[in-house]
Amino acid sequence: MSIRAVVWDVDDTLFDYTTADREGMRAHLVAEGLLAGYGSPEEALTRWRQITDRQWARFSAGEVDFVTQRRDRIREFLGRPELTEAEADAWFQRYVTHYEAAWSLFPDVLPVLDALAGSHRHAVLSNSSLTVQDRKLRVLGVHDRFEAILCAAELGVSKPEPEAFLAACDALDLGPAEVAYVGDHPEIDGRGAADAGLLSVWIDRGGVYATVDPPVGPRRIASLSELPALLGADTRFGAPSTFR
Repeated sequence: MSIRAVVWDVDDTLFDYTTADREGMRAHLVAEGLLAGYGSPEEALTRWRQITDRQWARFSAGEVDFVTQRRDRIREFLGRPELTEAEADAWFQRYVTHYEAAWSLFPDVLPVLDALAGSHRHAVLSNSSLTVQDRKLRVLGVHDRFEAILCAAELGVSKPEPEAFLAACDALDLGPAEVAYVGDHPEIDGRGAADAGLLSVWIDRGGVYATVDPPVGPRRIASLSELPALLGADTRFGAPSTFR
């Protein structure tokens, strides 16, 4: 059965989240007078990401809601459990100002969306909230490229659970075998989409996971320029595929 639609992850797939997070947090810590408390900006960012992963796991397990996990990660990062909800929210909004200033798409995103525009439908499935990703896609100028934007906070289920991927298929009124999923994480995106029956495409930009054995199921690519050839799209865009 041919692939009729592509469902996309957002962060570190379409949007250069890692760079924006790093530069935004660096600028925020400087502005807050907190950078001196760490050996380096990288050390601070590593701690922020570890806490984010830990708090997100609580959200994914249904222990807390989306906003609570965000407030708790700020309290843990600052070592200030007494922070009120309003104080935590204000701290996060000050961070967001610096974070948004560093927002950008990867350079291969617009060319591949243009190349596939006439041959494939498009949607988004993200382990975030619709409020966050809807605004992000609008600011980045690609919101109208997608028929549907689905996020874990509203769905009540997150990747890699099959129900998350199947919800995206349902939104497009297509079967899993007719849908490709493109994401950057080998397990959450790659194996998760494959296990749900979608054509799973794992983008490993810059060989970040070069030392990781590829999970069974997903097709591994290094650039979105490889995607049209993998999908068999009628386009001259893209380099010869190196997926395996």
